[in-house]
Amino acid sequence: MKTNWLLSAALAATALTFVGSPAAAATKFEFWYGLSGDLSERIQEMCKTFNESQPDYEIVCVSQDNYDNNLQNTIAAFRANKQPTITQIFDAGTLDLMLSDAFIPVGQLMADNGFQIDWTNYFSGIASYYSTSKGELLSMPFNSSTAVIYYNTDALAKVGFEGTPTTWTQVEDVARKMKAAGYDCPVAFDPAGAWQWFEQFSAIHNQPIATKGNGFGGLDAELVVSKGKFVDQLAWIKKMYDEGLFIHKSKDAGETANDAFVNGKCQITSSSIADHGTFSKQAKDGVHWTVAMLPMLEGFERTNSLVGGASLWTLKGKSAEEYKGAAAFYNFLAEPAQAEWWSTVTGYIPVTNTGFEAMKAKGFYDAAPYKGRELAIASLTMPAGENTRGIRLGGYPSIRAEMVKTIQSVLFNNVPAQQALEEFDAKGNEVLRRFEATYAGKSLL
Repeated sequence: MKTNWLLSAALAATALTFVGSPAAAATKFEFWYGLSGDLSERIQEMCKTFNESQPDYEIVCVSQDNYDNNLQNTIAAFRANKQPTITQIFDAGTLDLMLSDAFIPVGQLMADNGFQIDWTNYFSGIASYYSTSKGELLSMPFNSSTAVIYYNTDALAKVGFEGTPTTWTQVEDVARKMKAAGYDCPVAFDPAGAWQWFEQFSAIHNQPIATKGNGFGGLDAELVVSKGKFVDQLAWIKKMYDEGLFIHKSKDAGETANDAFVNGKCQITSSSIADHGTFSKQAKDGVHWTVAMLPMLEGFERTNSLVGGASLWTLKGKSAEEYKGAAAFYNFLAEPAQAEWWSTVTGYIPVTNTGFEAMKAKGFYDAAPYKGRELAIASLTMPAGENTRGIRLGGYPSIRAEMVKTIQSVLFNNVPAQQALEEFDAKGNEVLRRFEATYAGKSLL
């Protein structure tokens, strides 16, 4: 009998005897997360505020440096019965948690601990990513974002472009003019950014990454990227790269795309709306920029982009008091003042309709440091398509990593886009079939 990576540990953990703290002491519980740098500092500040807001619980917030590390460390901790009460799992790891049988659905947790939250208030494009097919929210939406594109406004003005490009054809025209005007790096391109260059491109054009609505219809979904418009888009990216219009920027290249943009070395970059706050702080004096929704291919109607970021999962095997603390923390996150603070200091979007409307009514998005962040909401709430609910594929972190290798093979090794994506589909389908076999007999919730 096959067991999944969390179930056996979860059952063992629930049998452990909890040794309570003294009555007067606050109940401690751990929250593991996958953010670092400035965003990690903001989480630490959030945790400190929660601890100071009440005397009953002390949340201990521990960075695992990045999303992949946190997922793997959570797995290892569960096997050792040392799991945190709360763990932050990124979008690509959602299915792994859904099928694990090792979590308590957030709706159940809150109800069991006397908290009432209007779950319909959460943006549908965000909630659906972390919900069952019946609409039951399994994890707490936390740091939500989507991909956008950033432009240096002085560079746009220098080449005579008013506003911001709305199509990739316009981006090509602008990039070519920037090169002619003496800009060495019109567009910063990081092959590791498969999330924005590939996944979000597919969503806003309603292109399937996999059959069955990108896996929402069952574990037997198959990758079909080589049969869609991303073939042409990747070939176009290669052309732009060969012409020196897209410039490789990454840690491996010695400078990240975001750093090159805020330092004024590159004039266009694509990243998360969550970087809006970071760009505001880090932009070099004299670097003026703006943000826009991702460009479209001509002839396509825009559909909604995908929510990125992560949600918070409550893991089994902890004490009743720790769960009360987790519920209190989630309730704290849902408070309008806290939601506004989080969105203000990070760039992540508010996850509820009322939170967004309240911030808009206060003029938040009219203020210069925050202007443009509302475009992420507009992008996420565009008309939905068959392939825009999200990506629910087993082992997707591995598949995403394979896409990075695929993009690199096209750019650096001159593998034709069609061939590279056919090989990507084949390798990814091997991952999917292994995942399907591991969870044989299980169905999506």
